[in-house]
Amino acid sequence: MKTAGAASTTPSLAAEMTGPIPGTKMTEEYVRLVGRDAYFWGWPMVNVYNRRLMYEKVPEIILAGPVPAAPLNRLGMLTDYVVPEERIVACPNQDVVYGAGALALDKSPVVIQVPDFGDRFWVYQVVDLRTDSFASLGKMYGTTPGFYLLVGPGWNGEVPKGITKVFRASTSTGYVIPRVFQEDAAADKQAVQNALTGIMMYPLAEYDGKIKAKDWSALPKLPSKSDSEQEVSWVVPEKFFDVLPLVLADAAPLPGEEARYAQLNAVMAAATQDPGIRQVLTQAAIDADRELVKPLFEFRNWGLQLAHNWSTQTNGAAFGTDYFTRTAVAKSNIFVNKPGETKYFYQDLDANGQRLHGGSRYTITFSKGQTPPVHGFWSLTLYNEHHFFIPNEINRYSLGTKNSALKYNKNGSLTIYVQADAPADAQRDNWLPAPKGAAFTLYIRSYWPEVAITDGSWTPPALVKVQ
Repeated sequence: MKTAGAASTTPSLAAEMTGPIPGTKMTEEYVRLVGRDAYFWGWPMVNVYNRRLMYEKVPEIILAGPVPAAPLNRLGMLTDYVVPEERIVACPNQDVVYGAGALALDKSPVVIQVPDFGDRFWVYQVVDLRTDSFASLGKMYGTTPGFYLLVGPGWNGEVPKGITKVFRASTSTGYVIPRVFQEDAAADKQAVQNALTGIMMYPLAEYDGKIKAKDWSALPKLPSKSDSEQEVSWVVPEKFFDVLPLVLADAAPLPGEEARYAQLNAVMAAATQDPGIRQVLTQAAIDADRELVKPLFEFRNWGLQLAHNWSTQTNGAAFGTDYFTRTAVAKSNIFVNKPGETKYFYQDLDANGQRLHGGSRYTITFSKGQTPPVHGFWSLTLYNEHHFFIPNEINRYSLGTKNSALKYNKNGSLTIYVQADAPADAQRDNWLPAPKGAAFTLYIRSYWPEVAITDGSWTPPALVKVQ
């Protein structure tokens, strides 16, 4: 018979055991199971952390090929649309002027400077290691010009005078991406420059309460190191479990994740002692990359399915424990905005379910008054099979609010022509060039969407194959 004392201690002991006891012998099958799950779950976080590791090596703000690169806790800005050669982030757009910077809030809190954008649409995306947003800065929030502070989970310092608001992250690592709307017109490209100079990010120690400015057109320029057609490989399966311990140390478990962390730490500890276990883990990552993560690059393989083969998601940058959607988004188009900032619609197929291909011609017609209902702007963008722009004869990669020359039909509807060859002159302003003889993807962005989009009552019309 158990004593009263023994009976009373058993439940608490069991509750403390969140993973295998150190030293437990593990089967290869179990290690493989944990490894595959860890790779799928941790892929977005390792992606972001590897970006931090890269920017840690950048000595000053530069233009690296077609994109800005900055030391940790600083950002760099473009001064015009991103160009087709960009390969840092898949699915870029040519509706906004971008900026980017990696956060290391364990090193220092960071000051974000917001200039006066006037009536121009803008939003700063600020995400943590999990690609979840932890700050609301943008026109849709009524954000006023001034200084804002980003702090890490353990910071308890004094907030300086003049800081409008403090945003606290649950992780030390993160990413900041300003987006500033720009019309596709020479006059507006000039007009936006003054606001761009006031977009700044820097460590708290440099804060003096004075507005800082920078001429982003004068950045030192270095050639790009990538000539690939695909996005930079931010996650390398063979090195995944070298970086994952850093990720686990940075991102504390969400409620309910304690056992997951304990299992991972136990298996990785065993792998440091047993080369055989390490080999099984590495192979599990390689297999999971091919079998689980790679298929999520294709939009048609995931998401909420809508009419006419469009798809979407409703929890971008607010994934929580929706591990599937977080990884799917990170693989196909990482760094999406929160739903109230931007709603995305994805399309790989025509109305008949056939893969979009440059060998065919297509039209998409928005009925009168039925272009995407937004407070900000909308666009339809075309990407190649790698989710990047394909250079074309008219340097056009999207159509939408930014294009004042769009021509509406007599009945008030709007037809966009998606094809490789130029259409008739009367349709040329509404032409979105497709790649010749290759598959492609379409992508609708609706910035600051109206209720009709956020409640699902508006969805995109069919993409019709006409030849």
